[in-house]
Amino acid sequence: MSATSSADEQPPASEPSSGAPAGEAPGGRHVAGPAVDEPPFGSTDPDTTRDAGDGTAEPGAAPSSDAPEPSPRDRYLLKLFGPRRLALGSTARDRLWGWLGPLLVTALAAVLRLYHLGYPKTLVFDETYYVKYAYSLLRSGYEAKWPDNPNPAFESGHVDTYLHQADYVVHPPLGKWMISLGLRFGGAENPWAWRISTAIVGIAAVWIVARIARRIFGSTLIGVLAGLFMAVDGEAIVHSRTSLLDNFVMFWGLVAFAFLILDREQARRRLADRCAAIVEAGGEIGKYGPRLGWRWYRFLAAVSLGLMCGTKWSGIYFIAVFGLLTVGWDMTARRAVGVRRWWEDAILVDGIPAALIMLPTALIAYLATWWGWFRNPMSYMRQWAEQNPGEGVSWLPPALRSFWQYHVQMWHFHNTLDTPHPYQANPLGWMLQWRPTSFYYESIQPGQQGCGSAPCSQAVTSLGNPVLWWAGALCLAVALVWLFIAKDWRATAVLAGVVAGWFPWFAYMHRTIFTFYSIVFTPWVMMGVAYVIALLLEETQGERRARRRVVVGVSVFVTVVVAVSLFFYPIWTAQTVPYTFWHLHMWLPSWI
Repeated sequence: MSATSSADEQPPASEPSSGAPAGEAPGGRHVAGPAVDEPPFGSTDPDTTRDAGDGTAEPGAAPSSDAPEPSPRDRYLLKLFGPRRLALGSTARDRLWGWLGPLLVTALAAVLRLYHLGYPKTLVFDETYYVKYAYSLLRSGYEAKWPDNPNPAFESGHVDTYLHQADYVVHPPLGKWMISLGLRFGGAENPWAWRISTAIVGIAAVWIVARIARRIFGSTLIGVLAGLFMAVDGEAIVHSRTSLLDNFVMFWGLVAFAFLILDREQARRRLADRCAAIVEAGGEIGKYGPRLGWRWYRFLAAVSLGLMCGTKWSGIYFIAVFGLLTVGWDMTARRAVGVRRWWEDAILVDGIPAALIMLPTALIAYLATWWGWFRNPMSYMRQWAEQNPGEGVSWLPPALRSFWQYHVQMWHFHNTLDTPHPYQANPLGWMLQWRPTSFYYESIQPGQQGCGSAPCSQAVTSLGNPVLWWAGALCLAVALVWLFIAKDWRATAVLAGVVAGWFPWFAYMHRTIFTFYSIVFTPWVMMGVAYVIALLLEETQGERRARRRVVVGVSVFVTVVVAVSLFFYPIWTAQTVPYTFWHLHMWLPSWI
């Protein structure tokens, strides 16, 4: 997957050209380039500009002959970022909306996720495992077994019926520890406490999407739209109101991605500074470029990826994809500043150190999530090595030998799970939400729980906003095409999360899998829709009639998306509705 961008495609040189137009970077520092966007894809005309329609940029003009010549640093910044990203936040208005816009969509997300969070008052779908495991972790330090049919007692407030014996669990413990935080502060007898941790994580994810999309697309408007889509999407809402592990997996993957975006920007600014220092000292950029030093954001991304794996093993694929992504960005940066052997330089200076730092860091973070298992002798299989001398990996210390054997069993389970389930779904249909997962359904008789004279239903259906997801499938196809046509790094960023979160499941079609796993890459689907909106606005810059049509079309699309979310919200949140109303939402036979 290519990681090059339109800004990175300028011919390499030992010193950047001095003929770029003038603009202004954040903080009032002048840089080369109009304060709008990169040149149109495939074009190197510096006088061609774009606008994302957010009021932060205007068409630029060619610099006047008496304009001060930009410094080498500023010219390198232009090559590495493009004028649009450099102009982001350069006005007080944009800085205000850069915070206020994401705050507003995050507030909307909070309302949609926290409203009536304690309902249903029963354990929903796989909450029957994770909430009770989280409580036993909190109380005893290990996931305990429960007696037969424990849910009625647990749901009625009798929560201490677990047995003093470890149960066999097949997912790492971090997600359950996160659920236990809500139980710790809210009490396990309160249904809202079962879900408050996942709700907070889901709310935070909206904020991250809005802020990080703003950086990626160099537009406050597009960032806010991406956050809005995440705020109103059904998959994101349902998972934020249900204590499953997958919302935590999504969160840690998104945090890692955000850190890598920050690392990309920090590394490129360092590269611009150090290349400019070489040029100003009378040197030139030759076969190899400067070193960039310790990269804290990349380190934090590795920690986040380790925590992602410490929630579910599917985070392993994000380590692989994001690792290639960040090194690919380093390659294009070195190429853009004129390093002649940019690919070799990036591998030796950036790639190998990244692997030597990120992989052990992620592993240590993963192991840290098991600290409770190591310290508690009653944890499942904790004493396996002592009970089975000479078996397993004999050269490992006993604790690690037990740990390894436990992982062997977990791996076997995940690869052989083939128990039929009425809502299992082939990953080919996930993007179209072909077979959504019903988390909860209850028939309500007339006169009960606010039901009128006709039969009613209560449902929690893990169904994404169909308009958003169907548009998302098309937009990701456009992003893929645009990646090869325009070599736009933004398309690579959007597709990376989808590749890491979706594609690996095609290797596991032999086992039981569900559409709700797609929550892990939902943020990148939402950013994919925002990306195509950005492209439409950029490509119609300067064409009033076409721009007007795009603005109207985008406005209608956003309105429809919000309206559809309002329509589906009752069946995402178990509200009592007439059966006929529920049935109106079953647009496809496969949704029932």
